[in-house]
Amino acid sequence: MATRSNAHQVLEQIRKVRQIRQYRPDPVPADVVTELLEVARWTGSSRNIQPWHFIVVDDREILRQISRLRAPINWVAEASLGIAIVLDGASEISEAYDEGRVSERLLIAAKLLGLGGGVAWYGDASQQAEAKRILGIPPERTARSIVTIGYPRTARDPRPSPARGGRKPLAELVSLNRYGERWR
Repeated sequence: MATRSNAHQVLEQIRKVRQIRQYRPDPVPADVVTELLEVARWTGSSRNIQPWHFIVVDDREILRQISRLRAPINWVAEASLGIAIVLDGASEISEAYDEGRVSERLLIAAKLLGLGGGVAWYGDASQQAEAKRILGIPPERTARSIVTIGYPRTARDPRPSPARGGRKPLAELVSLNRYGERWR
């Protein structure tokens, strides 16, 4: 069992997880990919349905094609690999929850393993259909995103209009017992 000290070290690393969009060209070792896939496999899901299938993409040409689906995800081409999340397509609401949950777990695991990760959404229905074509995914399945993995070159957001950094204070985000009642 983890000690309180170890837990604080892990929590500090979790707080440092960032969306990585710039990667070094170094390949991710196979044993590390397996470790990430085990984390994904053991992620909880709604009613334990485990509605996913994962496609490990290490082919640079396929990553380049995905990066061209829409301009905001052009950085996907730089990643050493991607893990595309394919869902059964049976329950849109619970599968969206499960997709977010497994994506975040992959990002945390990547950070703890000395890597970085980012989540790229394919876009609208036609862009999702094109991603399915590129990845050979059957049309009845749901495929909206890929988690990129690699060694970060930097955590800086290279986009022309990067999002504002930092976090709101807890006093703005937390209430006690009822909305708007001051916490602490």
